[in-house]
Parts: sequence; structure tokens; C-alpha cells
Amino acid sequence: MEKTLLSIGHGYTARALAARLIPQGWRIIGTTRSRDKLDEIAATGVEPLLWPSADLGAFLKEVPNVLVSAGPGPEGDPVLLALADDIAKAAPGMRWLGYLSTTGVYGDHGGDWVDETTPLTPSTRRGAARVQAEGAWAAIPDLPLHIFRLAGIYGPGRGPFEKVRSGKARRIIKPGQVFSRIHVADIAQALDLSLAQPQPGAIYNLCDDDPAPPQDVIAHAADLLDLPLPPKVDFAEAEMSPMARSFYAESKRVRNDHIKAALGWQPIYPDYRSGLAALLASDG
Repeated sequence: MEKTLLSIGHGYTARALAARLIPQGWRIIGTTRSRDKLDEIAATGVEPLLWPSADLGAFLKEVPNVLVSAGPGPEGDPVLLALADDIAKAAPGMRWLGYLSTTGVYGDHGGDWVDETTPLTPSTRRGAARVQAEGAWAAIPDLPLHIFRLAGIYGPGRGPFEKVRSGKARRIIKPGQVFSRIHVADIAQALDLSLAQPQPGAIYNLCDDDPAPPQDVIAHAADLLDLPLPPKVDFAEAEMSPMARSFYAESKRVRNDHIKAALGWQPIYPDYRSGLAALLASDG
């Protein structure tokens, strides 16, 4: 049973972890709210569960490792809203619980560096909701909680190439803007290491070694594709969705020294250049 993981909200990052763990002999149980995704999940070797119709309380009593990928909604954390009592009862018997959060909890730092000791001063509603969710999980007694604050995720199926190829990509220029990012394979590697070395109460930033302006990433993608440089657009004049625009409300560089020291983690893709090159190679 030790190599059994319940993945609540089995999405993009959790699928990458499952692909890494299953060859090691792990049993993965993944939940989805969509009946249409059950066969898709099963095809990857993961046991699919339709939730909330399935009784996760029973699984929580038996499964020693739990990954929570579901983010908070308007009412709060959906997993705790539905399962707080069951989780509290199961907590003393759990070995590891990983909660996927975001570096958005730190808010805007004008391009300066942040680490796990930086005060949480979110500047968006999404970031504030994550701070509340982290606090709610941390308040459960005896829970072997591990919080992973993820930078912007990219990987197979999630990269700049499609936009660049379509001609829709733009280099949006906002002076001083810088983001940290991480390849999904590096998240999976970190979660695997943490499962092997549980440190209840740990909080880890997960990002690569090279925070960079977003326009540089788009330009490099175009260069790799040998396509024309996408046009520059001033941020103030750019047509963007409210969600996309909100990402530009925060500029910071995120440190990853803690997880390297604590778990021996080293990113497979330490910068966007190596990550994009690998994506392009895998695309053929």
C-alpha cells in the first residue's frame, strides 16, 4: 500500500507525475469531475474515479499518499469543502499529502527575488484564495502536508510554439516585467523526490533557474522555429483577456534553493531555452 497515491483533481501536472511513478510500480487512483475523461485517464494506467459521486472518504482511510491539484473556487477549497472531516480523521494515518499551490501567493515584488520566507502579499484574487487555501490545509492537525508553490507551468501541449506557428503570437512589452516558469517534468521529478523523502510541514518553491521577460521566451520560440519575430505590442495597448492581463500585475524572480538543498532536486530543464528545445524535439 505504501506505493499507492490518490490524485484528487487528476490534471496536467498529476498526469506527468503518474507517468513517472507507474513504471516504478506505483498504483495511482485519479479523480475527475468529467465522465468523458474516465477512459482517457484509464488509458494511462491510472485508476479513474468520478468525483464527487465516488466515496473518497473510504479511500482516504486506506491510501497513505494524496496529491491535491484542485485549486480554490469562489466558495473556497473544493476538496476541503467536501472532505474536511474525512481528511482530518485520516490525517494521523497518512504518510504524505502534497498540495499544489502557486508562486502567486507572494504578489508583486517589482522584479525582485522571493523565497519561501517572503511574506505572502498576493495582489490578485486568485493569489489571495491560494493563501487562504494553504492556511486551511495547514490548520488540519497531524496532516503530513507538503506545499509546492509552482511558477508558470509549460510542457508538452503547453508552450508558445502553436501561437508562434499560427502567427498570433505577440511580444507584449511591459518594462521590468519578469516571470519564473517550470517544465512539468521538473514538477513531477520534485514530487517523486518528496514522496521518497517526506518532510511534513515543508513548503517548496518550484521554478527553473532563469526568470525571464515573457517577450524573450516568445522570441526564442520563433527563432527555434526559424519563423519571423512576432511583433512588439505595448502592454498598455495590448488586447488581452482579464485573466492574461492579471498575470502582468505581478513581477518577481522566484528562488528554488530550498528544494535543491532539502531534496537534492535539480531541474532537468534549468531555463526556458533547454525546455523549449526539448519540447520542439519531442514534437518532431
